[in-house]
Amino acid sequence: MEKREVLASVKDERLVEKRRKQMIKGAVNLFKEKGFHRTTTREIAKASGFSIGTLYEYIRTKEDILYLVCDYIYDEVREKLQREIEQSDGTLESLKLTIGYFYQVMDEMQDEVLVMYQEVKALTKDALPYVLNKEIEMVGMFERVITNCVKNGELHLTKKQISLVSHNIFVQGQMWSFRRWALHKRFTLQEYVDIQTALLTQSVYKEESNEYS
Repeated sequence: MEKREVLASVKDERLVEKRRKQMIKGAVNLFKEKGFHRTTTREIAKASGFSIGTLYEYIRTKEDILYLVCDYIYDEVREKLQREIEQSDGTLESLKLTIGYFYQVMDEMQDEVLVMYQEVKALTKDALPYVLNKEIEMVGMFERVITNCVKNGELHLTKKQISLVSHNIFVQGQMWSFRRWALHKRFTLQEYVDIQTALLTQSVYKEESNEYS
């Protein structure tokens, strides 16, 4: 799916990238505090460190900023996760390490993930499918790791089971952010990683025993 183009009147690509990163950082804080709809472009400009006139040199609408925020978050998570997945060797232990690393990334980017979870529904109709497809691509990264475990005989799962387990991993990682008001009071990050990984492993082995019983 093609990336949605966000028009800018400035032609210097490096400057556009720099200003948009400032914009994204300012917008994330505001969206977290006030929500997308209650935040004005003037407030975003101020939080970004430049005037409203300058802001509109790099975007056209407030929806453009939300799209940039979501696109940036997914790219950051995917880039960090990709490095870990490339080291995965198709063992159950490497799968556990990948899951733990993903949850750590979710902790580091919890404000961004919370904003994305709450505000993605406000994306325009032409932007939403692209952003949601990026989430499916990241779920696919876990599918590849689990599939390698199956190929190595570490796990015995069907394609549908692999798909569902991968979605579970992804949502559990996001949950550390969007349920943080409850989870962070009861668990440390390491406790959350250990318990979720143990529960996931147990459920996977249960699926295996059911399949071959």
